[in-house]
Amino acid sequence: MAGQLREYRRRIKSVQSTKKITKAMELIAASRIAKARARVAASRPYAEEITRVIEAVASQTTVSHPLTTEHPQAVRAAVVVITSDRGLAGGYSSNALKRTNELVELLRSEGKEITLHVVGRKGVGYFRFRGRAIDGEYTGFSEQPTYADAKSVADALIASFVADAADGGVDEIHVVHTEYLSALTQSPVARRLLPMVLTETDEPPVHGPLPQYEFEPSAEAVLDALLPRYVESRLYAAMLESAASESAARQRAMKSATDNAEELVRTYTRQANRARQDAITQEISEIVGGANALASAS
Repeated sequence: MAGQLREYRRRIKSVQSTKKITKAMELIAASRIAKARARVAASRPYAEEITRVIEAVASQTTVSHPLTTEHPQAVRAAVVVITSDRGLAGGYSSNALKRTNELVELLRSEGKEITLHVVGRKGVGYFRFRGRAIDGEYTGFSEQPTYADAKSVADALIASFVADAADGGVDEIHVVHTEYLSALTQSPVARRLLPMVLTETDEPPVHGPLPQYEFEPSAEAVLDALLPRYVESRLYAAMLESAASESAARQRAMKSATDNAEELVRTYTRQANRARQDAITQEISEIVGGANALASAS
């Protein structure tokens, strides 16, 4: 009985130590959510405005530019997937990877060859384990991405987008990231980054009449200058959304782990108390039995 009681106490101490770690990680993730959401809100106006400008420029010129022109026979597509560098975030990375596999299957069914660009160690490990070729690996910044991190990914994508097919160029660029909806809801989404999807409509523009542009030196040069900024801003916005989603998923996972640890401590405490009572009862029974035996002998 004494050995069993020691074992329960050892387990209680071990679970309490784990609980301290998960509680600390929960608090850290909660503090990062607010900062990540603020960064998302700060980056959104720039991304929306540069998209609006490109749409306005594209609507006033008939220039055929890779930024807005559909490839009639697209044969290669680049897929960027944003995952986490660390674990303990519930299904955050696995959901993004599942959405990536669905997108890859869809593109392959259309007869397109896929090139993978993976952000985050979890995604890199996932594809390496399955023997999948990775054209670009970017790690070390999933929780706190900077614009420079987005630019490093965008430079590689733009280089492949403007390159010829013979040199390994791609006709489309897609990005898979996790969209932050609320502290309880994050949803993996897949969007085409390039060529831009321009929709024709008869409704008046939301921000009022579109301005008239005069291009200097040319419309092609303007779009060439806007192309890197557009890709960088969109990737940066996706990384910030994913960072907020990762922190929210980690907070939720660590809260669940902390609650489970508390329940284990209560369970082990009850079992330890029961073992202690059994030991006391056994000792009393032995004492009473011994006293009775002595009384009978005398």
